[in-house]
Amino acid sequence: MQQLTLLNHLNDKEIEEKELTYIFEAYYERVYNYIFYRVSCHYTSEDLTSQVFEKIVLKIGTYSQDKSPFEVWLFAIARNTVNDYFRKQKKQKLFSLDTIKELVSREKTPEDFVVTAETNDKLLRALRILNSRDRNIIALKFGSNLKNNEIAKILGITESNVGVIIYRTMKKLKKEIEREGEL
Repeated sequence: MQQLTLLNHLNDKEIEEKELTYIFEAYYERVYNYIFYRVSCHYTSEDLTSQVFEKIVLKIGTYSQDKSPFEVWLFAIARNTVNDYFRKQKKQKLFSLDTIKELVSREKTPEDFVVTAETNDKLLRALRILNSRDRNIIALKFGSNLKNNEIAKILGITESNVGVIIYRTMKKLKKEIEREGEL
């Protein structure tokens, strides 16, 4: 991964606008995708992603390259932001009306809508069977495109444990989706 020029200036406590712009442009999509995997709502994902980048701007002076890679630090902030959101929501697991609106608004034809809605619905139902740890790891892996060793650092577990959890979780998801297809 390209080394951030930001890392050389962290002790100065004066972060130039172009460095923050670089961070935003380099990580926005991955942070958003991670959050979307966790909350399943476009609007909430945008709000939480904004909160993550606000926290990054406020806390950038506390980052230490010696403690962890920048990406691990950033996704730890994202994870904590999502966890705070769920605590505030009292961990409600309702299917959001915003999600339905988003599915409807993105589609071009009724046929596309039906196919996409069925696929998304199956995936969302399958993801709901997962416990919060497994869903978080899937979100980090596929939403954020993080490597297993990066996920391990964020969660404080071994890289091999991450691999085993992902493998088992993917088997659970596949089994659940296939089971739904039989109904």
